[in-house]
Amino acid sequence: MKTLINRLYSDYFMPSRLGEYETLLLEAQQAGYRQLSVRSFYRATQARDGQAGKVLVHRHDIDSDVRTARKMFAVEAKHGVSASYYFRLSTLDFGFMRDIEAAGGEASYHYEEVATFAKRHRLRRADDVRARFPEIREEFLRNFSGIRDKLGLAMTTVASHGDFANRRLNVINHELLCDDALRRRCGIECESYDTELLRHFDLYISDQPYPVYYVPLSPFEALRRHERICFLTHPVQWETNWLENTRCNMVRLAEEVAWHT
Repeated sequence: MKTLINRLYSDYFMPSRLGEYETLLLEAQQAGYRQLSVRSFYRATQARDGQAGKVLVHRHDIDSDVRTARKMFAVEAKHGVSASYYFRLSTLDFGFMRDIEAAGGEASYHYEEVATFAKRHRLRRADDVRARFPEIREEFLRNFSGIRDKLGLAMTTVASHGDFANRRLNVINHELLCDDALRRRCGIECESYDTELLRHFDLYISDQPYPVYYVPLSPFEALRRHERICFLTHPVQWETNWLENTRCNMVRLAEEVAWHT
């Protein structure tokens, strides 16, 4: 019951936290942190200058709620902060994506082909899913190429989405990109969960639903203790959007039912 009450509060009653987000950006600036996108930070590490000084890398996974994502972007633009925004097929907004890139940020793909394929074909065993990886890679290539061509800009980093199907199967979408040939065909330099990227961070923080908010600790506390931080956020955790949250909850329920029938 407590979990349900917390979910209802988070989805429908939680006050906006965008003021808190703006405060974080300001405190990071005042503490001397460079605030960068994943792409900029990764390229800096490859140029061997990414480990100097304090860095806060902003990664936004746009699972839902593009409206709040736009508000977060406006706060960042106000303070000259760059960030990475990763869009699912269901949240693509090409005009917004071009605005992000024009402001010096990064807009790219939040992919989920493994989970999508498994649900579509009602695959419930990990071995059955992995056996279909050649087909799933081709689906990823078609989706990625279509987005890139319509966007009219290169996408050089991507981020794996985590779906309930991935957790049930114990197969993550990231496994799909353990294929160098696929990366070369797409021009992908880095996946956001690559060890080669993550090893350069002292701390990786993810936002969480009410009442936890942050794992493993608050970014405000992290600014006093760590120099190289990656901060993963999701718009849905920062402002309620009851219409969008209701839609997402209904889609999730329908997918659960369809997968198991």
